[in-house]
Amino acid sequence: MATRRKFLTSSAASLALLTAQPGGAVPVPLPPNARGKALAISTWNDGVAANQGAWEILKKGGPALDAVEAGVMVTEASQNCCVGLGGNPDRDGIVTLDACIMDHQFNCGSVAALERILHPISVARRVMEKTPHVMLVGEGAQQFAVAQGFPLQPQKLSPDAEKAYREWLKTSEYKPVVNIENSGNRKTGPVGGPQNHDTIAMLALDAQGNLSGSCTTSGMGFKMRGRVGDSPLIGSGLYVDNEVGAAAATGQGEDVIRMAGAHTVVEFMRQGMSPEAACRAAVERVNRIKGAKAKDIQVCFIAVNNQGVTGAFALQKGFSYSLCNAADQRKVVQSGYLLK
Repeated sequence: MATRRKFLTSSAASLALLTAQPGGAVPVPLPPNARGKALAISTWNDGVAANQGAWEILKKGGPALDAVEAGVMVTEASQNCCVGLGGNPDRDGIVTLDACIMDHQFNCGSVAALERILHPISVARRVMEKTPHVMLVGEGAQQFAVAQGFPLQPQKLSPDAEKAYREWLKTSEYKPVVNIENSGNRKTGPVGGPQNHDTIAMLALDAQGNLSGSCTTSGMGFKMRGRVGDSPLIGSGLYVDNEVGAAAATGQGEDVIRMAGAHTVVEFMRQGMSPEAACRAAVERVNRIKGAKAKDIQVCFIAVNNQGVTGAFALQKGFSYSLCNAADQRKVVQSGYLLK
């Protein structure tokens, strides 16, 4: 009898482990204290709405990968100067989109210079899950998206983007301005300046203790045709290592690329730094690289370690990030900054 009881107990435990795995028929219920550690962190004040989309998944014990996709889709679908098809175009008048996604097992996918697709983050996930590649670009990325069932949207600018583009053509000046994201829309400031980029990046920790991240953008408005920044580049705009933590970047993409920004933050955390200290160390490296020109740009990082500790840091004053967890779903935090 004892042997039979031991067998039944062992079998039940094995079944629970099997069903907890992806593809299992029934998820194992999570204890309340496990759900409590789930969180999402994203760049800028607009991240509040994105975090809400992610939290709908996280609060039910869903995976971080699903959360970071669903979260930034909220921003992609908005009429926004900086993300999605509502964004400002390149200097040829065409909106091109970049995005990447990464899970807790180093799986990652990316698209760049993608046109006429509403949700580039979802195409990036399909690249990760359905191809042997990490990155698809341009026409090939669009062909893949269509083959995967994503409908092509009309090749036209939103009314606000059309107006901004016509104004920009009068001078064709390209002058990125620090912290333009805080203007909230493209109607503030000179065209070609305060509304010409940016990005939403999101990191999430789920109730199982797994990390994932996403990043999506329409890139710098009025950029050169074919320009790609850090946002779709694994290791620059985004990096996830489940044994350590995750990080993402926003700001001047070229300068994030120069020092493999997100990966650098994660490596600083691997050395024992807190997320905020790691972000600061990465920003200090940008400052050393740029020298006197650092005052003309903004670079910011967000990070979370595998214990759920979050942090951020910016080169210049004005960067804010959004945090969502069981205690507060709409928190906005002003980050520390280097240049006074």
